Amino acid sequence: MNTSILNTEIQEFIENNINSDTTALILKGTSFPHVNTLEIVEQIEAKKRCEKKLPTWFSAKNIYYPNKLNIEQTSSEATAKYKARLVEGDSLIDLTGGFGVDCFYFSKRIEQVTHCELNSHLSEIVAYNFKQLNTKNITCYAKDGIEILKSSEQLFDWIYVDPSRRNAIKGKIFLLKDCLPNVPQFLELFFKQAKQVMIKTSPLLDISSGINELQAVKAIHIVAINNEVKELLWLLDPDFKGSIEIKTINIQKESEAHFNFYLNEESEATSSLSKPLSYLYEPNAAILKAGAFEILAEKLQLKKLHKHSHLYTSEKLMEFPGRRFEVEQVSAYNKKQFKRQLKMTKANVTTRNFPETVQQIREKLALKDGGNDYLFFTTDLNNNKIIIATKKV
Repeated sequence: MNTSILNTEIQEFIENNINSDTTALILKGTSFPHVNTLEIVEQIEAKKRCEKKLPTWFSAKNIYYPNKLNIEQTSSEATAKYKARLVEGDSLIDLTGGFGVDCFYFSKRIEQVTHCELNSHLSEIVAYNFKQLNTKNITCYAKDGIEILKSSEQLFDWIYVDPSRRNAIKGKIFLLKDCLPNVPQFLELFFKQAKQVMIKTSPLLDISSGINELQAVKAIHIVAINNEVKELLWLLDPDFKGSIEIKTINIQKESEAHFNFYLNEESEATSSLSKPLSYLYEPNAAILKAGAFEILAEKLQLKKLHKHSHLYTSEKLMEFPGRRFEVEQVSAYNKKQFKRQLKMTKANVTTRNFPETVQQIREKLALKDGGNDYLFFTTDLNNNKIIIATKKV
């Protein structure tokens, strides 16, 4: 950690060049003693990435930033705040502390937080930043979190861990045992040292495989920001026995959409099918990740268009955790009929259970993107390919 970066003139330079072309800055160079141009550019690029993702850090004075990769890998403030709502107690240990965003928000709910980070350089930066943010109840250790846990005699209220995929593992499908730390391998240690465990994973992790690898899963939280699933949170309680609760949340600027159910409810739920009625509903990304296709229809008293389409309909407008549309026209998927009946040249296009991609449809029908019209290309209850023309409610 080069403390010369915290010099007032350099901090002002970083602030004044937050939107500058960093390539041009590198070519031009800077003349600050003790700090080279690449170090300053690294600070600018990392801070810029915090503007929307970590506004508290971005707006605070004299924050020291690690490389931009550390910022890309860290939790956003929005997801960190949500995680903090799930914990309370006297003690929590974060085994994979990273840039410390989760710990910062845990510290507002927990009396004493322990931040473990194997990268000593990053650990030093995090400890310094916590002081700048006036956070006094977090202790930082530049050590392997698993080793700290093994040597600790303390019983924690919570263990939090965010395992990272090993670099050698390629492709989208992965298992928890392929991550560092290998969480399934250390479950016995976790349950010995903590009352409850929270595991954060990528949304790419298959829920069924995660359940098979873990024990005592009490709840799974599927967290989306602006309809993009960001993380899965697995809550483990060694004393828990029962059905796993699935909690979905889509966090937007001024609202949150929740839909909760128990895992066994989905397999037991039944839904009825219908042609498109007056209103059409598209579930948010968290619900789609959860696979809550039948229970959603049953609980909200909606009908599905097709068993595999995952679009819902009703005669009366209902509250819904996703997008709502008013149906204007329904037509068969036919190029000539489309041009004669719908006569559109611009629309927002969505496909569900449909053999062609959005791009293929746009090219075939000469449709530009945008506007106030929303077209759903899907399959109906009679396995016919249809177009549903709608307006957003």
